[in-house]
Amino acid sequence: MSIRENFTVPKRYNTIAFALMLLGVIAIIGLYLTTHGGGGTEEEKKIQDARFWASLLQNSVYFLLVVNASMFFICATTLAWGGWQMAFRRVPEAISAVVPVIGVLATAILLAIVYGGNDSIYHWTNAEHVKHDSILNYKKGFLNKGFFTVFTILTVVLWSALGWKMRQLSRSTDDNPFATKKEARKYIWNNTIWAALYMIVFALTVMSTLPWLWLMSIDAHWYSTMYSWYTFASTFVAGMALIALFVVYLKNNNYLEYANEEHLHDIGKFMFAFSVFWTYLWFSQFMLIWYANIPEETTYFKPRAQGPYSGLFWLMFIINFIAPFLILMRRGSKRNYGTVTLMALVIIFGHWLDLYQMVFPGPMTNKTTGETQVPMILWDLGVALGLAGLIMFLTGRALTKAPLLAKNHPFVKESLIHHT
Repeated sequence: MSIRENFTVPKRYNTIAFALMLLGVIAIIGLYLTTHGGGGTEEEKKIQDARFWASLLQNSVYFLLVVNASMFFICATTLAWGGWQMAFRRVPEAISAVVPVIGVLATAILLAIVYGGNDSIYHWTNAEHVKHDSILNYKKGFLNKGFFTVFTILTVVLWSALGWKMRQLSRSTDDNPFATKKEARKYIWNNTIWAALYMIVFALTVMSTLPWLWLMSIDAHWYSTMYSWYTFASTFVAGMALIALFVVYLKNNNYLEYANEEHLHDIGKFMFAFSVFWTYLWFSQFMLIWYANIPEETTYFKPRAQGPYSGLFWLMFIINFIAPFLILMRRGSKRNYGTVTLMALVIIFGHWLDLYQMVFPGPMTNKTTGETQVPMILWDLGVALGLAGLIMFLTGRALTKAPLLAKNHPFVKESLIHHT
């Protein structure tokens, strides 16, 4: 059987990607112009400035974690010695190649916020304020500019370097078939070691400390032991949805001949399962805080569940749980290209809303009056579409760098005969 081994980026594909990136640039410029140069009190000017940076923070962090989820998927299946994903493995590999670019953008935005002089997003960056705040003073060993900077840069570098190593190992077999079974076993073992190293870094960042620094420290007086797992579940299910979109696109354009509805079904299982897992964490975190009704804990959910963000809060719950639960529960739904594409888009948008309501209430609260604002979300959607276009462009380019099937990999046959 003759297969189309190499992907060629269609002109229309790049046109859409560039159009989305242009839209993102226009949105950033428009957002800047509408949030700067206006009147008002000093506090109101700070809030408007924070509104601009909060949008960049939310979008860059969200899409960085989403594209990085592809490498987590690769390493998790590698550690499990799974072979079913080999028919489409080059798709998450290509998506993970975007991590260094968005990682640099996110790092620049985060450090600009930390060193920019406006403490409306990260209150702990104001040294004078920390001195007179017993809670922030207690946390200053962890919440300080130096630690934030080093940890952020180190994390992005390690994600990029280990992701590059995993992609290089995958591509090394394309032109070098194994002469003996011993060589194949050694290759699998090397993959396992590097995947384990990546998983250790991932566990120490996304699954633990990183969401505390980048996101939870926006509301620095509040904390939740479930917060990091909640963030992981939200961005991982969106990452699986992104993989599904590219797999369906390639299949519709007569690529990935060896990937079939069996593989799509398993991707759909991940989307369904982690939507339920996210809901379990959402409920556990919310229910325990609501039931205990301790003021220090409920302060986080007041503007979200009962305040001006309540509509957004419950809408994203419906999108992220009820829609995937009802639609992806059926076996046939997970095998239908149209249904999977629709649900992938819904999930990515729903969890984008989730991160939106995680970021914005804190910076958009006037510290003098206590009033919380809900900004117009269209500018933020424009920024999101710009980053989506960047992901499209970079992933498409990465897909052209290697054959779409990982040749000579010991587990390829397992993927070709996969049945679920």
